[in-house]
Amino acid sequence: MPYAAGRTYLDADSHIMELPDFIRDYADPDIRDLLEPINGGNQGKTSEAWDQVVAANAQAPDEVAEMVELGDQLIAGPKGYRALGAFNADERVQALDQLGFERQLVFATFSPGQALLAGNPDVAYGAARAHNRAMAEFCAVDDRLMGVGMLPLDDPNRAVAEADHLIESGLDAAWVAHRESGGRSPGHNDFDPVWARLAEAGVPFVLHVGGFPLQLEPAWMNTGRPVPNDWQGGGENVRGKDMLALHHNAELFLGAMIFDGVFRRHENLRGAAVELGAGWVPSWMRRLDWSAKIWKKEADLGALTELPSETVNQRLAFTPYVYEDVGELIAESNDELYLFSSDYPHFEGSRNPIERFEGFLDDANADESAKTMFYEGNFRRIFG
Repeated sequence: MPYAAGRTYLDADSHIMELPDFIRDYADPDIRDLLEPINGGNQGKTSEAWDQVVAANAQAPDEVAEMVELGDQLIAGPKGYRALGAFNADERVQALDQLGFERQLVFATFSPGQALLAGNPDVAYGAARAHNRAMAEFCAVDDRLMGVGMLPLDDPNRAVAEADHLIESGLDAAWVAHRESGGRSPGHNDFDPVWARLAEAGVPFVLHVGGFPLQLEPAWMNTGRPVPNDWQGGGENVRGKDMLALHHNAELFLGAMIFDGVFRRHENLRGAAVELGAGWVPSWMRRLDWSAKIWKKEADLGALTELPSETVNQRLAFTPYVYEDVGELIAESNDELYLFSSDYPHFEGSRNPIERFEGFLDDANADESAKTMFYEGNFRRIFG
């Protein structure tokens, strides 16, 4: 029996751990030399063992056998590059058999640095094109894998072209950076053709942690005392104070989309905020409504045909972290907003996400309908 059993589980967040040439191997010749190899570390392996993994694009056979032996406890096993199916597509099929998720969105881990956050548009669009080719090939091995492409919005014309490519490649969602878009709001008229392409194809856009710098500006960490390490013991991941603002640009981006009338103009457009938490959502919805009411004399706000919170309920969804009380969030808002996610094979997803979410739902006396919406229904509404 797999880990996820007894009901349908649709996983709104999982990852691949890209090997060094994941992007470069799929890049056009004129852009390849501008792309840096991905450096995700060797995950505790010796240099020789890591080189063998990279050359074979596979885990060592004895390590694969050990993870297969874990059966329904795979999710509690090795994480990161050491996990089953972290970078090898055939191994990922085996991992899904053990995990039991009916569908699973698949995000990259390190590629956003070049595809979404690069300062050079040539690098950004070249990396996005290469990433989308690589992701489409990885996910083509199994219908349960739903690949997430990358879509930089810095140049509207290039964005339209990459949206078309992403859709034609069979990818299931378009990851956009949650920041201003090439000096424009994401609701600028120039981006309407991009949103139209996605809406017509039924491909939702997604925001995800990593689509904006993880850490605060250095001044916020200047206390006259040593800067703390991140939660993994290093210096490049999220620290406590960073968590205070991790979602800020996401709520601004989505609020601008609503206030600028993007969802009003594109009735089939859907979106999600993934691995950015959900504890901020109920209060954000209230703030959207009173802001729209107070400033309704603004042309775009006056043209809205429904409350912003109604747009959120119908068009968007959010993944809580495993330590956020999803039962409490549902009670404070409703059961149509939140998505189950495992974050496999990242450490942040924990060793038993279902148990942790189920505990919150049971503590809140959530009924079967609310659980079905969380584990399955809201995913189908956004991703089909």
